[in-house]
Amino acid sequence: MKQYSAEQIRNVAIVGHGGSGKTMLVEHMLYTAGATDRVGSVDAGNTQSDHDPLEIRRKISLGASILPCEWHGIKVNLIDVPGYPDFIGELHSVARVVESMIIVTEAKRDLDVGFDLAMEVAEEHGLAVCIFVNKLERDNADFEGLMETLHARYGRKVVDVQIPIGHQAAFSGVLDLLNMKVYKGRDRGVEIEEIPAGYAEEASRLRDKAMDAAAEGDDELALKYLEGVELTTEEIEHGLLIGIENARVIPVMVGSAQSGIGVATLLDRIIAELPSPVDMPKVYDDKPLAPRPDGPLAAFVFKTTADPFVGKISYVRVFSGTLKHDDHVLNMTSEKDERAHNLFYPHGKGQEVCQAAGPGDIVAIAKLSATHTGDTLSTAKDRVMIPPIAFPEPIYRVAITPNSKADEDKLGNALQRLQEEDPTFKYHRDAATHQEILEGMGDIHLDTLIEKMKSKFGVNVTVGEARIAYRETVRGNAKAQGRHKRQTGGKGQFGDCWIELSAAGRGEGFTFENKVVGGAIPKNFIPAIEKGIREAAERGLVAGYPLVDFKVTVYDGSYHDVDSNEQAFKTAGSIALHAAAEKAGVTVLEPILEVHVDVPDDCVGDVVGDLNGRRGHMQGMEPVAPGKTRVMAQVPMATMGRYALDLRSITKGRGRFRQSISHYSDLPHPEQERLVAEFAKHRASHETEH
Repeated sequence: MKQYSAEQIRNVAIVGHGGSGKTMLVEHMLYTAGATDRVGSVDAGNTQSDHDPLEIRRKISLGASILPCEWHGIKVNLIDVPGYPDFIGELHSVARVVESMIIVTEAKRDLDVGFDLAMEVAEEHGLAVCIFVNKLERDNADFEGLMETLHARYGRKVVDVQIPIGHQAAFSGVLDLLNMKVYKGRDRGVEIEEIPAGYAEEASRLRDKAMDAAAEGDDELALKYLEGVELTTEEIEHGLLIGIENARVIPVMVGSAQSGIGVATLLDRIIAELPSPVDMPKVYDDKPLAPRPDGPLAAFVFKTTADPFVGKISYVRVFSGTLKHDDHVLNMTSEKDERAHNLFYPHGKGQEVCQAAGPGDIVAIAKLSATHTGDTLSTAKDRVMIPPIAFPEPIYRVAITPNSKADEDKLGNALQRLQEEDPTFKYHRDAATHQEILEGMGDIHLDTLIEKMKSKFGVNVTVGEARIAYRETVRGNAKAQGRHKRQTGGKGQFGDCWIELSAAGRGEGFTFENKVVGGAIPKNFIPAIEKGIREAAERGLVAGYPLVDFKVTVYDGSYHDVDSNEQAFKTAGSIALHAAAEKAGVTVLEPILEVHVDVPDDCVGDVVGDLNGRRGHMQGMEPVAPGKTRVMAQVPMATMGRYALDLRSITKGRGRFRQSISHYSDLPHPEQERLVAEFAKHRASHETEH
């Protein structure tokens, strides 16, 4: 593929709700532009976008796929983005490297969750947006109802630039309001016709509205339009481009991703009205990053894939300068030198060798050792740094157990590789529950990652419920002795200490103080007492969870010249802690989450009721957008295990939430009794075995 200037490039994300037809739309765009010799099918599993075996089996997109094509001398980098909310990380990644989003929506009155989500992300990243109305051939297609909804929500921003010819089964073509022509046929077999008599009046009215919107974008056009001079097609396109760049205009285009009707006119509108990297340069540190080929090198890694055979592939958008094959570049995050030895243009699962990529273009580099998603590649001379991507925090978690020793040995590497590929996925070993915890954006997200773990890395695991990391703490103050004496015939063991145990404030941790005087305990044994107390606290006293927020003062004791040693005093410290805690009283603490839930106003009552049922304490509510409210609450983690799935059900997928640890609070007494009884039973069983 030849090298294109920034003016000759359009970077466009194809987004929308899962099942809206994005992948099939991309298939027809590639075929129409001559980038492929056939149109694949999602059902047949042979599309350019969905080439991963899991995507083929599930029949959904799981990762963003980069698919370039050329249309009338312009390179269009199409990026097919997954539509399910579980893969929201892909949408945020792609939004950082494109200028435009085409939001695909079905021709129906109600807008889907994926539509709203795409609009929010586009607004957050300052992207140009256009809407492609799909599935007009369906029996229940309701184009008029959809347009009423769009106009009610976005007002005059929404501008028709195309309307459908025919209704439902009779849908046969697209009336382009700028050219005032009808385009029938599909893909490469488009025929241009004059406007039928029954559409002329409506087309003229809507073209005037498009002209109004175009005139508002440019002072010269506005003056000409106010003088009563009709704008040319080129002037309307120019005015709309400015309006789209400034987020004042959202053009609406129509067609069928299944049949290919309207695809050629969609490509026309992309190159005429959607911005190039020159039209919308990215701004960082309040300065535009001008897309100059001779400018400082700034290449941003927005996606990483991990393959056990091919290795790591880094997908890169060049914002400034020129990235050349075999260049040495500086990773600005790790400060490591990297070599762009394997530079290529991605084509879905295929690739084409690239010798040099200029500003505005998207390429991939294989086998960068110290580079991850969100890193900037520059040079030691230029040192340009682009801020990393802000990914949403995980909201769903499960525990996993390797099925065999071989699986256990490979698990760490597999998890690390998967996290490199997907920054919305996190994992850790919970020291309190002794579980391997996986965290992600939902059940589909984690199910997919676990399947990848097996298919890509040969690691088999059993999935279970993630236990809650409770804590223990003391209620009051107490003094107690810890005395350890053992005589086995030879040299014995002797350690004796007196401690004072007291409760500390929440979050203060463990404090140890030595107030022994007069050599009652030699100084070299004091650290052993502290170690014994720490280890006993980590094991837990009544329920098997770490003891936190307490203070221990050792103030007296005794020793034996021959039998005393560090191990004896370590054991004595543990005995003393158990004895003092029994007197002071121990309570179990549970983690409390700070939860913010953004929901449509008509769901607020149901969401509040559900949170109350989870022992939540309401902290307030506030409007966050027209028709949306944020519900704030503090809720025990123990009740939130399936909340991501339950909220999806309550709000029909329209609710979103984020959560973070707020504090620890006393667990209700019945739950405490259950945990204490379970721990006692487990300990008794363990002692019997040994």
